Amino acid sequence: MEFKIGDIVKLKKPHPCGSSEWEVIRVGMDFKLKCLGCGHLIMVPRRLVEKNCRGIRQKSIENAEN
Repeated sequence: MEFKIGDIVKLKKPHPCGSSEWEVIRVGMDFKLKCLGCGHLIMVPRRLVEKNCRGIRQKSIENAEN
């Protein structure tokens, strides 16, 4: 899977706030994700995001053009 900054990813398990959608803030060996429910920031290894991802929704205009 190809992830870009600004993408919205849906993960298997929801955050304790109830939201299961996260915005990608940083991409690399680790991902920085922002919860769309409460705004909490987390760092997660790439392999866990790829394993637990249920779908990608593109948010930013630059990503939609590419």
